Amino acid sequence: MAKAGIFSLLYPLLLSALVLNCHCQERKLHIVYMGGRPQEDVSVAAKHHSMLHRVLGSASAARDSLVHSYGRSFNGFAAKLTQEEAARISEMEGVISVNPNRMFKHHTTRSWDFMNLTTDKVGDPQESDVIIGLLDTGVWPEHPSFNDSGFGPPPAKWKGTCMTANFTCNNKIIGARYYNSENAYYDGDIPSPRDSEGHGTHTASTASGVEVEASYFGLAKGIARGGVPKSRIAVYKVCWAFGCSSADILKAFDDAIADGVDIISVSLGSDWPDDYFDDPIAIGSFHAMRNGILTSNSAGNSGPFPVTVSNYAPWSLTVAASTIDRKFVARMQLGNGQIFTGITINTFDLNGTSYPLIWGGDAANYTIGSSPDIAKYCITGAMNADIVAGKIVFCEALWDGSGILLANGVGTIMADVLVENPDVAFSWPLPATLISPEDGKIVLEYIKKHRVGASTSFIFSALVHFFASLFNKFITYMEHFLFRNPIATIFYSDAWKDAMAPIVVSFSSRGPSPITPDILKPDITAPGVDILAGWSPLSPSSIYYGDERSTLFNIISGTSMSCPHASGAAAYVKALHPNWSPAAIKSALMTTAYVMDPRKHNDLEFAYGSGQINPVAARDPGLVFDASETDYINFLCKQGYNTSTLRLVTGDNSTCASISLGRAWDLNYPSFSLYVEDGQPITGTFTRTVTNVGAANSTYKASLYMPFLVSVTVEPSILTFSAIGETQTFTVNVTGPAISQQPITSGAITWTDGTHVVRTPLVVYNYIPGAPYNLDSGESMAPGSTPTFQHSSVYQKIGSIGRRKAHP
Repeated sequence: MAKAGIFSLLYPLLLSALVLNCHCQERKLHIVYMGGRPQEDVSVAAKHHSMLHRVLGSASAARDSLVHSYGRSFNGFAAKLTQEEAARISEMEGVISVNPNRMFKHHTTRSWDFMNLTTDKVGDPQESDVIIGLLDTGVWPEHPSFNDSGFGPPPAKWKGTCMTANFTCNNKIIGARYYNSENAYYDGDIPSPRDSEGHGTHTASTASGVEVEASYFGLAKGIARGGVPKSRIAVYKVCWAFGCSSADILKAFDDAIADGVDIISVSLGSDWPDDYFDDPIAIGSFHAMRNGILTSNSAGNSGPFPVTVSNYAPWSLTVAASTIDRKFVARMQLGNGQIFTGITINTFDLNGTSYPLIWGGDAANYTIGSSPDIAKYCITGAMNADIVAGKIVFCEALWDGSGILLANGVGTIMADVLVENPDVAFSWPLPATLISPEDGKIVLEYIKKHRVGASTSFIFSALVHFFASLFNKFITYMEHFLFRNPIATIFYSDAWKDAMAPIVVSFSSRGPSPITPDILKPDITAPGVDILAGWSPLSPSSIYYGDERSTLFNIISGTSMSCPHASGAAAYVKALHPNWSPAAIKSALMTTAYVMDPRKHNDLEFAYGSGQINPVAARDPGLVFDASETDYINFLCKQGYNTSTLRLVTGDNSTCASISLGRAWDLNYPSFSLYVEDGQPITGTFTRTVTNVGAANSTYKASLYMPFLVSVTVEPSILTFSAIGETQTFTVNVTGPAISQQPITSGAITWTDGTHVVRTPLVVYNYIPGAPYNLDSGESMAPGSTPTFQHSSVYQKIGSIGRRKAHP
């Protein structure tokens, strides 16, 4: 009995010790940080695997332990380790820290929170009086982002209508029209305001959508919303599968202005510059301005090349695209344990199962005339389905995945020498990742080292398919270990925090303005990369147009995505200041913008304009640079526009009567742009007038920052106000030596009263007006051609993601 009693006392202690020992031996995810990315040409994944091998004792244990390998921007890895193993790794050379993994809350559709427009800052009653008109592909009216629960009737000012052909409006979507002047309908087009493309639903929900649970096939799960959830939406469908007719665009502007919208959002544009009054968007936005409506436009997806910015009229807001602090990555793992990470959206979960890995060039469809030199790119129809079936294929080009999908492949790993450092993630219709060209070389070397002959592989593949229904996974591993064929797997995407954000994305079109380089364009940047928002269930859910999966939300990128962010921000300001002019709202957004880091952008303001929008600060800018129709007409007169034409626009025969030709330095614009022809000295005088919208009694002092090459003076440098609405004028003189072949250099003039900070960028650069469009490129738009709506770069500019270089 005594022994039993002692045992009963010791039992809890023994059990506790056992439990503690079990917990100590339990492998949990740890993050090993090793500082900056190695400069030498080594595979960091191999280094990480080697470190784990030393601690864990075997290659298989190391392979099973490694979860992430960081090596694109910094060095480190995440692995499942016991406390003892973590301690041993922490003592290794080169290791800075080892920390247990922690859980963070979901921050879905982070773009608005990233700009500090959090849910607690929206919802004022007056926001429901603001109407955002969207010229796009229509919307999906039943989408939960457009639920009208809690909304009252439309504002009394609303004069629009709802075309009810296969469409129903509500108190959120208060108007809907569609236009098809060509009377042409492709497969999938719906003759109604209903969206079958997805683009319009995405932009509308980004600007104005209500709060809703959202994810993209389970990825980025959380709450999605627009910038001003209580605002109303008016839909103007001008874009179809074939593009957007300029006649329809102008008609939509005509209707939207008359219907009573407050903000017009236009995520479309031409690929070629036109004079202001040859451009339907410039014309429409001019008339919107005349009626007190600000037009927000996408800058275009033709970057990073200079002078590619579109929608550059000074009376509209031109919006570039930048990143947010979240990026999506998809890892892949080879049979030897090496792990590589790609900037990719992969929503397919292979559950860690490895599959045979082949090179696309080994699966050529010779029957249709393909060859290894063609098949290595995995082009649709070029692949031998008998060889590809059941395998992951390494492809040497960025493609839409259809070549592997239609050949019954399991997945694809892509590396393209034209795509270095991709800065935007795409989604594919099958498990996929896009790795760097350097990592691609390692993958290809692994395949060639371990592969068996193509004929042997074909015969064995036939056997694999025959027995697959019985023991598929066993056969896969037998194929690898007995025949030493390469294997790989692709993991479900992770969301990583991007500490470098915001950065203007490579595809975002750059300035200067092709028509008026005296006006700095783009005006501003906004989130336009990897944006989760609403989608049409009829539209393909990935880069492949044949993808039949249906989704109500999608993650895409483009200046089409940044534009509605600026539209929402403008609506947010308009709600508080309903009587402000379009120029005042635009000025507030520009002068309060977050300052971008010039060290991350070689093209400086030609990439980001005044900076990234800061909607909360824009509601109280202190001073605004206002401009009226008369100011813009005087600007056009000085630019040499036909007097008769301008008089027809204004209806005033005195237009341009006393104005001589000259530079655009006196247009009351909230930025300063001075181009200098080669060999000429830097010289320019700008006149600006600011209106006090802050405290009645206030004094603003100017401060300057410019590179040493440029001298800037501001007269007067102190502005004193005694009333709201009072105006003050100042002059900026810019001088410097003669310069030639100089890229953009920039600084800023900042006014502050101790509370408000009013910042205006100033840029100086060499330029010949009209360059490079004075060259005969053969790309000018033919008469009658139509601009296309700027899809995400996923759809139109696949080759321009990241920094490109020529094929070797």
